[in-house]
Amino acid sequence: VQAEALAQRVRVMNLRGIVASDLPRALRTAEAIAAATGLPLETTPLLQERNFGDWRGRPYDGMAIDPLTMREAPPNGESAVAFAQRVSDAFAHVLRRQAALGGPLAVVTHGLVIRALLALHVRLGDGMVEPAHLGNTSLSIVDAQEPHLARLLNCTAHLDPAARDDAQALAGG
Repeated sequence: VQAEALAQRVRVMNLRGIVASDLPRALRTAEAIAAATGLPLETTPLLQERNFGDWRGRPYDGMAIDPLTMREAPPNGESAVAFAQRVSDAFAHVLRRQAALGGPLAVVTHGLVIRALLALHVRLGDGMVEPAHLGNTSLSIVDAQEPHLARLLNCTAHLDPAARDDAQALAGG
């Protein structure tokens, strides 16, 4: 329902393509957008959520440490430095794809990837603050040209108010 609502919202935008994480949750959202728009869909592991290794799928609210702020890699997982590098590679990939298609893209990814993009590559527009919580299927609009200004951030106006919250877990999916 959330993915379809987002798909209907972006259907009227002049998008040229979709680039998405290949993990199931983001992929389902991207497929809904592709079905509503007829746009080509490309998946890439570069847009996957941070790999929490052995901790994947566990709720983090009951853990003794905050995995979202830890710098080192969890067991069989990805360090913050490796994750930041992958997100930077993903950003460069998206910019190349946007240039090749000659217009704006829908990029479907995960919360920690969005937070890393905001920290590393995106400048917030006047009066914007980074949200404490990123809504599931929220819409953000970022300029492809430097300084990569966010024009819209974390908008869930397309969702029914009851559908705007999302459980927090290290699902990565």
